[in-house]
Amino acid sequence: MWEQVRANQRRSALLVVAMAAVLIGLGYVLGQALDPGGGPVGVGVAVVLWVILALVSYYQGGGIMLAVGGARPIEKADFPQLFNVVEEMQIAAGLPRMPDIYVIDDPAPNAFATGRNPQTAAVAVTTGLLRICNRDELQGVIAHELGHIRNRDILLMIMVGVMMGAIVLLADIGWRLVLNSGGRRRTRSSRGEGQGQIILILVAVALAILAPIIARLMYFAMSRRREYLADASAALLTRYPEGLASALEKIGASSRRLDGANRATAPMYIVNPFQAGSRAAFSLAATHPPLDDRIRVLRAMGGGAGYVDYDSAFRRIHAGRGVLPAGATAGQKPVPGRPATTDTSVGPQQRARAAMDAVWRSGDYRFLPCACGATLKLPPDFTAARLVCPRCRHVHALDAVPPPLPDAAVQPDSPRGPRGA
Repeated sequence: MWEQVRANQRRSALLVVAMAAVLIGLGYVLGQALDPGGGPVGVGVAVVLWVILALVSYYQGGGIMLAVGGARPIEKADFPQLFNVVEEMQIAAGLPRMPDIYVIDDPAPNAFATGRNPQTAAVAVTTGLLRICNRDELQGVIAHELGHIRNRDILLMIMVGVMMGAIVLLADIGWRLVLNSGGRRRTRSSRGEGQGQIILILVAVALAILAPIIARLMYFAMSRRREYLADASAALLTRYPEGLASALEKIGASSRRLDGANRATAPMYIVNPFQAGSRAAFSLAATHPPLDDRIRVLRAMGGGAGYVDYDSAFRRIHAGRGVLPAGATAGQKPVPGRPATTDTSVGPQQRARAAMDAVWRSGDYRFLPCACGATLKLPPDFTAARLVCPRCRHVHALDAVPPPLPDAAVQPDSPRGPRGA
């Protein structure tokens, strides 16, 4: 396992060095193009820009991503099943701390993990995912995200994303400066001065166009490989590859677009949030491997659940080409899988209700149980002194509304009150 992670980290380090070279080269060429001899200044500006963005990302990157995604923290009483699944996978992964859990109020099914290390990690899932996934499927998704945390993917992806952002920002700034200074350059060149400078300006323009494209391709290539590794980790942690395969199939079948995602955060999600269905075409600019391919590998593991089982399945599908380092599977034996969970205590309607209840609790809604079985949900700005139950017409005095009950996260469906019951 650790040899596998180190091998991927070495490859990632090479990509980071390559992106750093692109960033420094872009700064140097833009500096020279804007002012002869200004290359070192351009390099300095590039490095300072990256350091500032990297510090912000290192200390605040996780919180920024959660905020951009519209994620809200929830407690165990809000969704006990989700907390139990995360706790199970945290123990299986050997993480020193249970990640913080967030819910995103969005019907598009998806999830991501963030944080600079296992001590600061967090997992966010959408209400759409909670609605469609049974326990085994939810466990597969959570195991995939905790696999990213255990494999130390999160910080590296955030830092590489910041470097890519620095390249894009520097290229945009340089492009505008070169265009604005073009008239002065042409005037000097018409007097026979700086013919070589014109060539350098053309190189700077070309690099300003190509550098962001190169950086994005590097970023996406790194993201795609790590998705396979996280899928293999999920199969091992759950001992049930079909759970993740079924969840990916359901996510891929959804045509909904995740509102809180953008091009910078897309590689962090378990499935490309802009991908329309599981059969979306693959390209060099794809943030994830083809979804159908990931599902086929998981279902080709033949009842096994270990790394050697995953790599064998991958090689059968990809004509002998493996995805895991040889040392990661050397000496390892196949790991037997487990049967599916037969827990039917929480059905689709209860999961949907629990997901929305979790969001409402995170938004400081108050819950008022009625004797008829309905649960009235009061928004934080609800100030009326009385409330009539829409089901039984009982009048409730609202001098003291009790707090949510611990078991209120999963309850039978009932008619809605002011917000819903």
